[in-house]
Amino acid sequence: MRILLYSYNYHPEPIGIAPLMTELAEGLVKRGHQVRVVTAVPWYPASQIPQEYRGRLYFTEERNGVKIQRCFVWVRQQRGLRNRVLFEFSFVFLSLIQALKGWQPDLIFLTVPGLPVCVPAAFLGSLYRVPIILNLQDILPDAAVHVGLLTNEKMIRVFAGLERFAYRTATRISVIADGFTKNLLAKGVEPEKIVEISNWVDVNFIQPLPKNNNYFRQENHLEDKFVVLYSGNIALTQPLETLIDAAARLRHLSNLAVVIVGKQEALARLEAYRDQQKANNVILRPFQPREKLPEMLAAADVAMVMQKENVISFNMPSKIQVLLASGSRGDEQQNKVYI
Repeated sequence: MRILLYSYNYHPEPIGIAPLMTELAEGLVKRGHQVRVVTAVPWYPASQIPQEYRGRLYFTEERNGVKIQRCFVWVRQQRGLRNRVLFEFSFVFLSLIQALKGWQPDLIFLTVPGLPVCVPAAFLGSLYRVPIILNLQDILPDAAVHVGLLTNEKMIRVFAGLERFAYRTATRISVIADGFTKNLLAKGVEPEKIVEISNWVDVNFIQPLPKNNNYFRQENHLEDKFVVLYSGNIALTQPLETLIDAAARLRHLSNLAVVIVGKQEALARLEAYRDQQKANNVILRPFQPREKLPEMLAAADVAMVMQKENVISFNMPSKIQVLLASGSRGDEQQNKVYI
Protein backbone atom coordinates (compact mmCIF):
# COMPACT_ATOMS: atom_id res chain seq x y z
CA MET A 1 0.00 0.00 0.00
CA ARG A 2 1.13 3.56 -0.71
CA ILE A 3 0.68 5.72 2.40
CA LEU A 4 0.98 9.50 2.63
CA LEU A 5 1.74 10.50 6.21
CA TYR A 6 0.93 14.16 6.91
CA SER A 7 2.50 15.54 10.09
CA TYR A 8 3.85 18.84 11.42
CA ASN A 9 6.64 16.94 13.17
CA TYR A 10 9.14 14.27 12.15
CA HIS A 11 12.76 13.17 12.68
CA PRO A 12 15.14 14.65 13.86
CA GLU A 13 12.93 16.38 16.41
CA PRO A 14 13.66 14.58 19.70
CA ILE A 15 10.37 14.68 21.62
CA GLY A 16 6.61 14.78 21.21
CA ILE A 17 4.92 13.58 18.04
CA ALA A 18 8.06 13.39 15.88
CA PRO A 19 9.49 10.13 17.32
CA LEU A 20 6.05 8.51 17.11
CA MET A 21 5.51 9.44 13.48
CA THR A 22 9.07 8.45 12.59
CA GLU A 23 8.67 5.02 14.17
CA LEU A 24 5.28 4.58 12.48
CA ALA A 25 6.55 5.49 9.01
CA GLU A 26 9.67 3.35 9.25
CA GLY A 27 7.69 0.48 10.74
CA LEU A 28 5.25 0.56 7.84
CA VAL A 29 8.16 0.43 5.38
CA LYS A 30 9.51 -2.65 7.17
CA ARG A 31 6.10 -4.27 6.65
CA GLY A 32 6.36 -3.75 2.90
CA HIS A 33 4.44 -0.50 2.42
CA GLN A 34 5.60 2.57 0.51
CA VAL A 35 5.57 5.67 2.70
CA ARG A 36 6.18 9.30 1.97
CA VAL A 37 5.98 11.91 4.72
CA VAL A 38 4.90 15.50 4.20
CA THR A 39 6.21 17.53 7.09
CA ALA A 40 7.82 20.80 8.13
CA VAL A 41 11.50 21.52 8.42
CA PRO A 42 12.68 20.65 11.95
CA TRP A 43 11.56 23.35 14.40
CA TYR A 44 10.40 21.73 17.66
CA PRO A 45 10.97 22.09 20.62
CA ALA A 46 13.43 24.99 20.20
CA SER A 47 11.08 26.96 17.89
CA GLN A 48 14.10 27.48 15.67
CA ILE A 49 14.97 26.10 12.26
CA PRO A 50 18.46 24.53 12.07
CA GLN A 51 20.93 26.32 9.85
CA GLU A 52 21.06 23.51 7.29
CA TYR A 53 17.31 23.88 6.66
CA ARG A 54 17.28 27.63 6.12
CA GLY A 55 17.19 29.57 2.86
CA ARG A 56 14.88 27.25 0.88
CA LEU A 57 11.15 26.57 0.79
CA TYR A 58 11.41 22.83 0.14
CA PHE A 59 13.64 19.89 0.97
CA THR A 60 13.31 16.24 -0.05
CA GLU A 61 15.18 13.49 1.78
CA GLU A 62 15.11 9.74 2.24
CA ARG A 63 15.71 7.98 5.52
CA ASN A 64 15.33 4.27 6.26
CA GLY A 65 13.19 3.78 3.16
CA VAL A 66 10.86 6.71 3.88
CA LYS A 67 10.64 9.63 1.44
CA ILE A 68 10.51 12.84 3.50
CA GLN A 69 9.13 15.97 1.80
CA ARG A 70 9.68 19.05 3.94
CA CYS A 71 8.50 22.63 3.62
CA PHE A 72 9.38 25.91 5.27
CA VAL A 73 7.24 27.10 8.20
CA TRP A 74 7.06 30.46 9.92
CA VAL A 75 8.58 29.88 13.37
CA ARG A 76 9.24 32.41 16.11
CA GLN A 77 10.10 31.83 19.75
CA GLN A 78 7.67 34.54 20.83
CA ARG A 79 4.22 33.09 21.41
CA GLY A 80 1.24 34.98 20.10
CA LEU A 81 -1.79 34.77 17.85
CA ARG A 82 -0.06 36.40 14.87
CA ASN A 83 2.91 34.02 14.93
CA ARG A 84 0.65 31.01 15.41
CA VAL A 85 -1.58 31.98 12.46
CA LEU A 86 1.46 32.54 10.24
CA PHE A 87 2.86 29.17 11.31
CA GLU A 88 -0.38 27.36 10.50
CA PHE A 89 -0.94 29.05 7.15
CA SER A 90 2.67 28.65 6.00
CA PHE A 91 2.46 24.91 6.59
CA VAL A 92 -1.01 24.51 5.09
CA PHE A 93 -0.14 26.17 1.79
CA LEU A 94 3.49 25.12 1.36
CA SER A 95 2.92 21.52 2.45
CA LEU A 96 0.14 21.08 -0.11
CA ILE A 97 2.64 21.75 -2.90
CA GLN A 98 4.87 19.00 -1.53
CA ALA A 99 1.94 16.64 -1.07
CA LEU A 100 1.00 17.02 -4.73
CA LYS A 101 4.49 15.94 -5.80
CA GLY A 102 5.22 12.24 -6.03
CA TRP A 103 3.13 9.14 -6.36
CA GLN A 104 -0.60 8.98 -5.70
CA PRO A 105 -1.35 7.47 -2.27
CA ASP A 106 -3.83 4.74 -1.43
CA LEU A 107 -4.38 6.22 2.02
CA ILE A 108 -3.71 9.52 3.84
CA PHE A 109 -2.69 9.38 7.50
CA LEU A 110 -3.10 12.81 9.10
CA THR A 111 -1.98 13.53 12.65
CA VAL A 112 -3.30 16.35 14.86
CA PRO A 113 -2.09 18.85 15.99
CA GLY A 114 -2.70 20.98 14.09
CA LEU A 115 -6.19 21.49 12.81
CA PRO A 116 -5.83 23.72 9.69
CA VAL A 117 -3.94 20.98 7.86
CA CYS A 118 -7.18 18.99 7.70
CA VAL A 119 -8.18 21.28 4.80
CA PRO A 120 -5.40 20.29 2.36
CA ALA A 121 -5.72 16.70 3.56
CA ALA A 122 -9.43 16.71 2.70
CA PHE A 123 -8.63 18.22 -0.70
CA LEU A 124 -6.08 15.47 -1.38
CA GLY A 125 -8.49 12.80 -0.19
CA SER A 126 -11.14 14.07 -2.60
CA LEU A 127 -8.65 14.51 -5.45
CA TYR A 128 -7.21 11.01 -5.15
CA ARG A 129 -10.46 9.44 -3.86
CA VAL A 130 -8.68 7.75 -0.97
CA PRO A 131 -9.59 7.34 2.72
CA ILE A 132 -8.24 9.68 5.41
CA ILE A 133 -7.19 8.34 8.81
CA LEU A 134 -7.23 11.17 11.35
CA ASN A 135 -4.89 10.46 14.27
CA LEU A 136 -5.63 12.63 17.32
CA GLN A 137 -2.66 13.21 19.61
CA ASP A 138 -4.45 16.23 21.14
CA ILE A 139 -8.03 17.38 20.83
CA LEU A 140 -8.10 20.91 19.50
CA PRO A 141 -9.19 23.57 20.14
CA ASP A 142 -10.16 22.24 23.59
CA ALA A 143 -6.56 21.88 24.77
CA ALA A 144 -5.53 25.36 23.58
CA VAL A 145 -8.60 26.99 25.13
CA HIS A 146 -8.32 25.29 28.52
CA VAL A 147 -4.67 26.23 29.05
CA GLY A 148 -5.25 29.82 27.92
CA LEU A 149 -3.26 29.59 24.70
CA LEU A 150 -6.32 30.45 22.60
CA THR A 151 -8.56 33.19 24.04
CA ASN A 152 -9.84 35.11 21.02
CA GLU A 153 -13.54 34.25 20.61
CA LYS A 154 -13.49 34.54 16.83
CA MET A 155 -10.47 32.28 16.55
CA ILE A 156 -12.05 29.75 18.91
CA ARG A 157 -15.09 29.59 16.61
CA VAL A 158 -12.83 29.20 13.56
CA PHE A 159 -10.92 26.33 15.13
CA ALA A 160 -14.14 24.70 16.38
CA GLY A 161 -15.39 24.80 12.79
CA LEU A 162 -12.13 23.24 11.57
CA GLU A 163 -12.52 20.53 14.20
CA ARG A 164 -15.99 19.64 12.95
CA PHE A 165 -14.72 19.67 9.36
CA ALA A 166 -11.84 17.35 10.26
CA TYR A 167 -14.14 14.82 11.90
CA ARG A 168 -16.65 14.98 9.05
CA THR A 169 -14.09 14.44 6.28
CA ALA A 170 -12.15 11.67 8.04
CA THR A 171 -12.91 8.09 7.12
CA ARG A 172 -11.69 6.85 10.50
CA ILE A 173 -10.51 8.70 13.62
CA SER A 174 -7.89 7.05 15.80
CA VAL A 175 -7.66 8.29 19.39
CA ILE A 176 -5.05 7.48 22.02
CA ALA A 177 -7.20 7.33 25.17
CA ASP A 178 -10.76 6.57 26.26
CA GLY A 179 -11.15 10.16 27.44
CA PHE A 180 -10.72 11.23 23.83
CA THR A 181 -13.48 8.84 22.77
CA LYS A 182 -15.89 10.31 25.32
CA ASN A 183 -14.98 13.83 24.17
CA LEU A 184 -15.73 13.03 20.52
CA LEU A 185 -18.95 11.18 21.27
CA ALA A 186 -20.18 14.19 23.26
CA LYS A 187 -19.60 16.30 20.12
CA GLY A 188 -21.74 14.02 17.99
CA VAL A 189 -19.04 12.08 16.17
CA GLU A 190 -20.35 8.73 14.91
CA PRO A 191 -19.13 5.90 17.20
CA GLU A 192 -18.29 3.70 14.20
CA LYS A 193 -15.73 6.26 13.03
CA ILE A 194 -13.70 6.11 16.23
CA VAL A 195 -10.93 3.58 16.87
CA GLU A 196 -8.91 3.66 20.07
CA ILE A 197 -5.22 2.85 19.50
CA SER A 198 -2.78 3.67 22.28
CA ASN A 199 0.54 5.24 21.43
CA TRP A 200 3.47 2.92 21.02
CA VAL A 201 7.15 2.76 21.96
CA ASP A 202 10.14 1.07 20.33
CA VAL A 203 11.07 -1.46 23.03
CA ASN A 204 14.25 -2.32 21.16
CA PHE A 205 15.40 1.23 21.85
CA ILE A 206 13.72 2.12 25.15
CA GLN A 207 14.39 -0.70 27.58
CA PRO A 208 15.45 -1.27 31.20
CA LEU A 209 19.11 -0.51 31.84
CA PRO A 210 21.24 -0.76 35.01
CA LYS A 211 21.95 2.26 37.18
CA ASN A 212 25.56 1.20 37.66
CA ASN A 213 28.02 3.27 35.60
CA ASN A 214 25.11 5.38 34.36
CA TYR A 215 26.45 8.43 32.47
CA PHE A 216 23.58 10.71 33.58
CA ARG A 217 24.08 9.90 37.25
CA GLN A 218 27.83 10.36 36.93
CA GLU A 219 27.67 13.66 35.03
CA ASN A 220 25.22 15.15 37.52
CA HIS A 221 26.76 13.70 40.72
CA LEU A 222 23.73 11.54 41.44
CA GLU A 223 25.45 8.21 42.22
CA ASP A 224 24.32 8.19 45.86
CA LYS A 225 21.00 9.98 45.34
CA PHE A 226 17.37 8.92 45.16
CA VAL A 227 16.44 10.49 41.82
CA VAL A 228 13.01 11.88 40.93
CA LEU A 229 13.03 12.66 37.20
CA TYR A 230 10.80 14.71 34.95
CA SER A 231 11.88 14.89 31.31
CA GLY A 232 9.85 16.43 28.52
CA ASN A 233 7.84 19.43 27.46
CA ILE A 234 7.64 22.39 29.83
CA ALA A 235 4.57 24.33 28.79
CA LEU A 236 1.14 25.41 29.97
CA THR A 237 -0.18 21.90 30.70
CA GLN A 238 2.77 20.80 32.86
CA PRO A 239 2.65 22.22 36.43
CA LEU A 240 6.38 21.88 37.14
CA GLU A 241 6.15 24.50 39.88
CA THR A 242 4.23 21.92 41.92
CA LEU A 243 7.16 19.52 41.65
CA ILE A 244 9.56 22.26 42.77
CA ASP A 245 7.27 23.09 45.71
CA ALA A 246 7.34 19.43 46.77
CA ALA A 247 11.13 19.35 46.49
CA ALA A 248 11.41 22.46 48.68
CA ARG A 249 9.37 20.76 51.41
CA LEU A 250 11.74 17.78 51.28
CA ARG A 251 15.01 19.73 51.55
CA HIS A 252 15.80 17.89 54.78
CA LEU A 253 16.25 14.64 52.84
CA SER A 254 19.90 14.92 51.89
CA ASN A 255 19.86 11.94 49.51
CA LEU A 256 16.94 13.25 47.41
CA ALA A 257 17.50 14.90 44.02
CA VAL A 258 14.71 16.17 41.78
CA VAL A 259 15.87 16.46 38.17
CA ILE A 260 13.93 18.37 35.52
CA VAL A 261 15.05 17.97 31.90
CA GLY A 262 13.60 20.20 29.20
CA LYS A 263 13.94 23.06 26.77
CA GLN A 264 16.69 25.48 27.78
CA GLU A 265 14.49 28.59 27.50
CA ALA A 266 11.77 27.05 29.66
CA LEU A 267 14.31 25.99 32.27
CA ALA A 268 15.28 29.64 32.79
CA ARG A 269 11.79 30.36 34.14
CA LEU A 270 11.91 27.33 36.42
CA GLU A 271 15.37 28.30 37.65
CA ALA A 272 14.02 31.60 38.94
CA TYR A 273 11.16 29.79 40.69
CA ARG A 274 13.53 27.18 42.14
CA ASP A 275 15.74 29.90 43.60
CA GLN A 276 12.72 31.73 44.98
CA GLN A 277 11.57 28.55 46.77
CA LYS A 278 15.14 27.76 47.92
CA ALA A 279 14.78 24.28 46.45
CA ASN A 280 18.51 23.55 46.24
CA ASN A 281 17.76 19.85 45.68
CA VAL A 282 16.32 20.57 42.21
CA ILE A 283 18.65 20.08 39.24
CA LEU A 284 17.74 21.59 35.86
CA ARG A 285 19.23 20.11 32.71
CA PRO A 286 18.65 20.64 28.96
CA PHE A 287 17.40 17.91 26.66
CA GLN A 288 19.88 15.10 26.16
CA PRO A 289 20.76 13.64 22.74
CA ARG A 290 18.06 11.14 21.77
CA GLU A 291 20.54 8.26 21.60
CA LYS A 292 21.19 8.80 25.33
CA LEU A 293 17.51 8.81 26.30
CA PRO A 294 17.32 5.17 27.52
CA GLU A 295 20.28 5.66 29.86
CA MET A 296 18.93 8.96 31.17
CA LEU A 297 15.58 7.34 31.98
CA ALA A 298 17.40 4.47 33.69
CA ALA A 299 18.94 6.98 36.11
CA ALA A 300 15.56 7.61 37.76
CA ASP A 301 14.13 5.94 40.85
CA VAL A 302 10.84 7.79 40.35
CA ALA A 303 9.62 8.96 36.93
CA MET A 304 7.12 11.81 36.87
CA VAL A 305 4.30 12.66 34.47
CA MET A 306 3.09 16.18 35.26
CA GLN A 307 -0.33 17.07 33.93
CA LYS A 308 -2.89 19.67 34.93
CA GLU A 309 -6.23 18.27 36.03
CA ASN A 310 -8.33 20.14 33.47
CA VAL A 311 -6.68 18.66 30.34
CA ILE A 312 -7.14 14.92 30.91
CA SER A 313 -9.95 14.42 28.37
CA PHE A 314 -8.07 15.97 25.45
CA ASN A 315 -4.35 15.61 26.12
CA MET A 316 -2.40 12.42 26.86
CA PRO A 317 1.38 12.63 27.39
CA SER A 318 3.23 10.35 24.98
CA LYS A 319 5.97 9.92 27.59
CA ILE A 320 3.82 7.49 29.62
CA GLN A 321 4.55 4.50 27.37
CA VAL A 322 8.22 5.51 27.13
CA LEU A 323 8.60 5.60 30.90
CA LEU A 324 6.85 2.26 31.31
CA ALA A 325 9.11 0.68 28.70
CA SER A 326 12.20 1.96 30.53
CA GLY A 327 10.98 -0.18 33.43
CA SER A 328 13.35 -1.79 35.88
CA ARG A 329 15.77 -4.66 35.44
CA GLY A 330 14.78 -7.96 36.95
CA ASP A 331 18.35 -8.58 38.12
CA GLU A 332 18.29 -5.47 40.31
CA GLN A 333 16.56 -5.44 43.67
CA GLN A 334 15.05 -2.06 42.84
CA ASN A 335 11.82 -0.98 41.23
CA LYS A 336 11.13 2.25 39.43
CA VAL A 337 8.04 4.11 40.52
CA TYR A 338 5.84 6.01 38.04
CA ILE A 339 3.78 8.97 39.23
